[in-house]
Amino acid sequence: MTSQQTWLTQEAADRLAGELASLEGPGRKEITAKIEAARAEGDLKENGGYHAARDEQGKMEARIRQIKQMLENAHIGTPPASADGKVGAGMVVTASIAGDEMKFLLGSREIASGDLDVYSEKSPLGAAVLGAEIGATVSYTAPNGRDIKVEIKSAEFYS
Repeated sequence: MTSQQTWLTQEAADRLAGELASLEGPGRKEITAKIEAARAEGDLKENGGYHAARDEQGKMEARIRQIKQMLENAHIGTPPASADGKVGAGMVVTASIAGDEMKFLLGSREIASGDLDVYSEKSPLGAAVLGAEIGATVSYTAPNGRDIKVEIKSAEFYS
């Protein structure tokens, strides 16, 4: 698995595909209508509605590109079982972080559908625990410069 690939559950992949279809179909039609209506109001330089609609269009197109890239590079299903006892993407990790017990999902925010905190494998915490053995103590540098110790208690695949 490369750094661009993401594990997605079938439910998450279906949810993303539905969002993509909505954005590419009705979403694009709606924003085009808003732009046309604002354009018909006249002077585009001082037309707040026009600029807001164009900004919305840019954000929507960025989201479309993000979803397409994620789905093109996604592994859909359950990640292979980790027989080596190491933390991997798509796992729910229970760890003691600076003395406080915490449970989080390591992977893409698009996977989770509940109240579980999600940390990317590229985040400081995610990079520290990725590939570490269960029972190990690792550390990472927080944005404020502090070194934070993390003891990995358990890791199991998110379902």
